[in-house]
Amino acid sequence: MFASALASLGAAIGTSRFVESSPGSFESWERTSFSGQELTLTEGLVASAGMIAAAASVSGRAKIGALASVGAGAVAGYVDDQMEDRFPAKAKGFHGHLGALRQGKLTSGAVKIGVIGLGASAGAATWATEQGALRKAGGWLVRTGLIAGTANFVNLLDLRPGRAIKASAAASVPLALRSNPGSGLAAGVIATGAVCARDDLAGRAMLGDMGANAMGAGLGFALASSPSAALRVGALACVGGLTLLSERVSFSKVIEENPVLSRIDQFGRP
Repeated sequence: MFASALASLGAAIGTSRFVESSPGSFESWERTSFSGQELTLTEGLVASAGMIAAAASVSGRAKIGALASVGAGAVAGYVDDQMEDRFPAKAKGFHGHLGALRQGKLTSGAVKIGVIGLGASAGAATWATEQGALRKAGGWLVRTGLIAGTANFVNLLDLRPGRAIKASAAASVPLALRSNPGSGLAAGVIATGAVCARDDLAGRAMLGDMGANAMGAGLGFALASSPSAALRVGALACVGGLTLLSERVSFSKVIEENPVLSRIDQFGRP
């Protein structure tokens, strides 16, 4: 766990300093936030570097699955962040992307779903420990859905400064304290979030799809590594239910109207 956290810190800090030393190289990463403030998506590079370092420090055969999950999240997010205009259609949410596909139009989001799904399926194969073909297939499907679903859900939270980082770190704390290979990625989420938090909370940068998908995939892999089948199924139900709910309900509105959630959401912002 500590090795993964240190690896994440080193990679994230090093990438952050590289980005800061080469401002002219990342003009295409600049965006405008919901409040009209100029910000950069280079935090996605920082977060991806931190999470890939954490995945690389995982021991045993789980390392391949961790790298596949996190790497796919980062690559898929990069496509959606930087190449959206190169696709014949644009859409929002699963319903929008799948609707465009039914019309024969490919979106960057649809590509992202496919890439994250492939990475998640490879990561889930690491934990094929159940006995019997049906149980093994069921376990693989749950883990695949958990990794991919968590990668997407963290991205859904990246709508306000610090929100995705806070939620990911809070969910990662109990997972990081467990003694299994997935705890390293949970520790990586916490360490990476710590590096990104200052600029994210200040509204100067945001994770974007690249950073949020990488951190979410790492968190999902940590959840998928849990030996408790009940925890895995419960986590998948929670992630899946909230994702479906997001298609109809604004999380930002719900948070703003709840005094406790609003205070947590605002904590650390200027």
